[in-house]
Amino acid sequence: MPPPIDALAALRALRDTGGRPAALLGSWGGFAAVLAPAPELTPDRAPSGAPWLGLLGYPDVRPDDARLVPSILGGDPGPLLLRDDTGWRSADPRLVDSGRPGRDACPIPREAGSARPWRATWRGPDPVPHRRAVQACREAIAAGDVYQVNVCTRFDGRLTGDPLDMFCDIVARTRPAKAAFLSGSWGAVMSFSPETFLAERGGIVTEHPIKGTLPRSQPPEALRASVKDVAENVMIVDLVRNDLGRVARIGSVRATGLLRIEPAPGVWHLVSHVTARLRPEVTRAELLEATFPPASVTGTPKIAARERITQWEQHTRGTYCGAIGIDHPATGLDLNVAIRTVECAPDGTLRLGVGGGITIDSDPDAEFEECLHKAASIVSATQL
Repeated sequence: MPPPIDALAALRALRDTGGRPAALLGSWGGFAAVLAPAPELTPDRAPSGAPWLGLLGYPDVRPDDARLVPSILGGDPGPLLLRDDTGWRSADPRLVDSGRPGRDACPIPREAGSARPWRATWRGPDPVPHRRAVQACREAIAAGDVYQVNVCTRFDGRLTGDPLDMFCDIVARTRPAKAAFLSGSWGAVMSFSPETFLAERGGIVTEHPIKGTLPRSQPPEALRASVKDVAENVMIVDLVRNDLGRVARIGSVRATGLLRIEPAPGVWHLVSHVTARLRPEVTRAELLEATFPPASVTGTPKIAARERITQWEQHTRGTYCGAIGIDHPATGLDLNVAIRTVECAPDGTLRLGVGGGITIDSDPDAEFEECLHKAASIVSATQL
């Protein structure tokens, strides 16, 4: 279900009253919108149980490139506004635990709030280092060191205006599947992600890895016909199965959907679905230890891929390629893969990571073009 426009209006109205609301828009825990009017987000608070809302940045850091926003950020989301097919309702953690979602704990603002003008200017990445990294990856694959690695680069920019207005306008235009907005004195994160990293409800855990990309201007059936893209996806599905197998009941890991073609802003993607039943003693920390960072943004084998990523890439990824989401009795655990994700510092500095999976068949020039296609829906929205 696309994110409802009235959620964006409510979010602006909450900001206009002086709060720092957080938002999850698209498809989150069975809802089309989850708004937190006054979340308590603090650095270094990782999910250890419900209720929790926040982000986990990509964990590996280059020593010569500092992060722009906190690497881990989270806390109690407080009362929530939830949107489903029947409309809006509120959920207070104290009420949801008893199975009685409340409708009066946090009323929806009556006024929509007004959008303010904003402007983002971007500087694109240098293609030479990225092409060099892709070629180094192909050589490592030929040597048998890795099979596939997600290699990334970065756009840098500057925002004039409020990141909330930028977020609302881009979401209204592109309608991503797993959009998220978090903000505080530290800055803001605007995620326009198409990908579910990890969801858990009632002991059933799912991942929806994306691998394989084609511009929307091309016929989608060409994506499944691509040997390179299919191989890219299948290898990551095997990695997801391996990750979940570390915490799942024996025999419960299943690829329930393979190589589905799904639209995303500006591109087509190949998406697969993997499910498993957790062992009852597995904690949130153990589940994340087994699966994080997401398979689709690392590579196979995962440890070897992560080691090479820090050697080949020019920048620390930051929030990009981490995860953003919620763990709450009303929604279960639901985390996106923080791709198509913009970080904004208090002074307006912007960062946007982009990348793709590299196989032996990858062409360095084509891989850089893929990065540009993935970023286009965000960087083209420069002024409204």
